Amino acid sequence: MLPFKTLQEAESAIGRSLTTLETIWFNYSANKSDYYLYCHNILFLFLIFSCVPPYCLFLELFFRNSIQSYKIQPKVNFSLSEVFHCYKSVMRMFILVVGPLQLVSYPSVKMVGIRTSLPLPSLWEILLQLGTYFIVEDYFNYWIHRFLHCKWGYENIHKVHHEYTAPIGFAAPYAHWLEILILGIPSAIGPAIAPGHMVTFWLWIALRQIEAIETHSGYDLPWTITKYIPFYGGPDYHDYHHYV
Repeated sequence: MLPFKTLQEAESAIGRSLTTLETIWFNYSANKSDYYLYCHNILFLFLIFSCVPPYCLFLELFFRNSIQSYKIQPKVNFSLSEVFHCYKSVMRMFILVVGPLQLVSYPSVKMVGIRTSLPLPSLWEILLQLGTYFIVEDYFNYWIHRFLHCKWGYENIHKVHHEYTAPIGFAAPYAHWLEILILGIPSAIGPAIAPGHMVTFWLWIALRQIEAIETHSGYDLPWTITKYIPFYGGPDYHDYHHYV
């Protein structure tokens, strides 16, 4: 909750007029608790995994001939009922595991110093922090993933995720409940190292999930912006990982 009752108080405190985005943030967050704002992450996760994966379904339904050459495993096709079953499994995991975890993890977010106050971060600050988060998450996720591919980790935890030898977007978070918890750790380390604004934290959670969906999409589409990221394996690399 912001410590200002009016826009004039906020502008006086930071010594300048608020930008348009800062005014929108003030009007939205001034009377909302930090905990309430943090819990927006749960809503974002539900929306992202309900709205982003259908993008490939839409392409398959209406532009199948145009995108068939970009399908990584063209001989594998899932029915709508199979896709919906995967979606239901993921949503059940969100409700039973991810949602409650978000609700109880707020103290750690406050402890590391993620703020909701004004002023909002600059674009460069957001980009630098997001870049840091992606690099840190990728590093720690790699080592945890290696552990999950050892004999014990795979047979007891990770094999659930690999039930999809030809992954689809909805299957990005399809995994054992313990894997969901373990892989949440790398996503939290970056914001703990370089804490920023709640808006940056929201963007991080959203972009990380969208990246995971794209990696599991089953399509190596030429227009995706991740193709311009140096050293990024992308869907083709990760799809092969599932295949073998």
